[in-house]
Amino acid sequence: MIRKILGLSLLCAFSFNAHAQATDDNEINIDQTGDTLTLYVDQYGYGNKIGLDNFSSGSSAMPITGSSLTFNIDQIGNENLLFGKFVGDSSTANLLWTGDSNVWDWDVGYIGSADSSAYDVDITGDSNTMDFDQGYNASAERLDLDLTVIGSSNIFDVDIDVDDAVWNMDITGGSNNINTMQKDGAEHEINLTHVGSSADIDINQLSGTCPTGVSTCNGIITLDIDSENATIQINQKDSSTDS
Repeated sequence: MIRKILGLSLLCAFSFNAHAQATDDNEINIDQTGDTLTLYVDQYGYGNKIGLDNFSSGSSAMPITGSSLTFNIDQIGNENLLFGKFVGDSSTANLLWTGDSNVWDWDVGYIGSADSSAYDVDITGDSNTMDFDQGYNASAERLDLDLTVIGSSNIFDVDIDVDDAVWNMDITGGSNNINTMQKDGAEHEINLTHVGSSADIDINQLSGTCPTGVSTCNGIITLDIDSENATIQINQKDSSTDS
């Protein structure tokens, strides 16, 4: 099988280039600036990659900047990678993984605004890794993040530094490891349903400094756990630090 590399450069228009190299893996690199982008990607097979990192550690693609962005990305197979960073208000993403040992590593709003985001994520498989960061020092507002997982031995590390975040998780499977933080804002909410043995769950919900005009920063955590040998640690406080 040949390796295909697809590079996308979008400056309110699209330019596509593809060329083959001698491996079994497919790769999509995206560099985009402009509003109202709708991106559909379906990757099937083993060892595919989208953006920012590659199999030889030499790529730096997938900076995405704009508003009203829509992503619909499906990776079907094992050991697929989705790496990237983007800045964009009023953006939505529907992400789906089916397979084992896949990696999702997204960095949203590190420099610039990332308000009014909505993400719907479905993962089916074992030993997958999720590292998701949104907002730094309250650079984002209004996040709705829904995660559904069916599988075991998955690892999730989610850091949310926004105002008004709702983080819904529905996890089914054994030996899953979840580490999540909501910080520095008002009206945070975490709703977690977990069914499966040996869960390791760490939840940090830190209100920090209330936004201008807000006198009370509310935080709500709701858990529905059906698990043997689970370990759960909750850290909820009116502070901007997790120590």
